[in-house]
Amino acid sequence: MVIPVHDVNPVRRTPWVTYALIVANIVVFLSTPGISGSVTGGGSLAQLCHLQAFTEHYALVPRELIQHRMPSLVPTGTVGVGPHGPGCVLGPPGYDKSAELSVFTAMFLHGSWVHLLGNMLFLFIFGNNIEDRMGHLRFLLFYVVCGYAAGYGFALLNAASGQPLIGASGAIAGVLGAYLVLYPRARVWVLVPFLIFLPLRLPAWLVLGFWFVLQAFYSAGEGVAQAGTVAYAAHVVGFVAGLLIALPLRPGTPPPPEPRGLLVGRRARPRWSGW
Repeated sequence: MVIPVHDVNPVRRTPWVTYALIVANIVVFLSTPGISGSVTGGGSLAQLCHLQAFTEHYALVPRELIQHRMPSLVPTGTVGVGPHGPGCVLGPPGYDKSAELSVFTAMFLHGSWVHLLGNMLFLFIFGNNIEDRMGHLRFLLFYVVCGYAAGYGFALLNAASGQPLIGASGAIAGVLGAYLVLYPRARVWVLVPFLIFLPLRLPAWLVLGFWFVLQAFYSAGEGVAQAGTVAYAAHVVGFVAGLLIALPLRPGTPPPPEPRGLLVGRRARPRWSGW
């Protein structure tokens, strides 16, 4: 409903881990077999089969993680012709998949440019301040722990599902939860679609609190016909995990240097050159 574009919350150190995570996600996306065809919608069947095989190998699958039910047949990445025409060939997996490790690898997989860039936007805006507060190594550990919490939480709620889960949004939701705890009064520039994109400067507690409520609302099956391909429950679990982990750091966290108030219109335009 709102698109964050910048927060008014300077950092003391360069967020190298945040930058490295963004680069890693982009590199993995560009290296994913068959992803170009999936993104443009004009890919060949061979590209689709390669993508299915890659995703099955590295994505988190709830029943594999919780029930330890590994499939006997998986996409092999090749194309064959069956009774119903051409399709992706299934065969015994030629690899030993670790369901526990797949929680980690799934954090770096994305299904589209929109999926990837949306996640990286939130990580870029909010991750630098959490890394600044925690330090580089602790932030990296925090990111991975939140991703694991989100992955396991989603898998426990969908233990019988064989649908692959991919994306960094669970870990990034943890970053948002930590930001809400540590910098609730920081001002965030957002674009609100109201006939045109209206720029507003809002407090972080309003932006992130609204985001969390919306995710919880959708995860309960409200407001949408079906959950579709978005793992809202993983967002909720990751957010709560980040919030709880960051609570002990709240005392002593300096407030951001931003005056009170909400600005709209021309006065609300951010200084883009200061990014």
